[in-house]
Amino acid sequence: MSQEAEGQKVDANKRKFLIAATSAVGGVAAVGVAVPLVMSMLPSARAKAAGAPVEVDISKIEPGMLLTVEWRGKPVWVVNRTKEMLAQLGKHDDKLADAMSEQPQQPDYCKNATRSIKPEYLVAVGICTHLGCSPSEKLKLGGDSGMGSDWPGGFFCPCHGSTFDLAARVYKGVPAPTNLVIPPHQYLSDARLLIGVDAKGA
Repeated sequence: MSQEAEGQKVDANKRKFLIAATSAVGGVAAVGVAVPLVMSMLPSARAKAAGAPVEVDISKIEPGMLLTVEWRGKPVWVVNRTKEMLAQLGKHDDKLADAMSEQPQQPDYCKNATRSIKPEYLVAVGICTHLGCSPSEKLKLGGDSGMGSDWPGGFFCPCHGSTFDLAARVYKGVPAPTNLVIPPHQYLSDARLLIGVDAKGA
């Protein structure tokens, strides 16, 4: 083989190598640009979590106790109301601003005397409807709650003194204009609650 032919063969091999290498580098660069672009168009894990439903194990919430979970960055209370607590609900309607839950602060399936699907469980967003403070639980009935001997149980907002009963209904004459919000929810079983999804068939 002549030197000229050999040189052409070497040049052809170099050309093939350079084309392959350039294509590989270009492909990697294209992927490097495309991946961040595609990822930027997808919702982040944090964004998904912010709107994602929250599943709660309610089997460990003793009667008379409250569990706080986070949904969409907000505290949500799950209260296992005792028979005594439920019995108090109909006794102070005249002191409430919206005893019949006329304001749309709850799904239609919770527009009832207990503002719940299951009477014993209250599921409510723990944010005062006045200026967004988080009320404290004063669940105990009577004087041992620190709210006076006639306190029927509920929630007290320390920021401006708004009070809510055990169905998260607001009392008259306080700064909060409406009842606390009842989020969409459903029961997956007797022990599992899903917050953020409307009740099946509702």
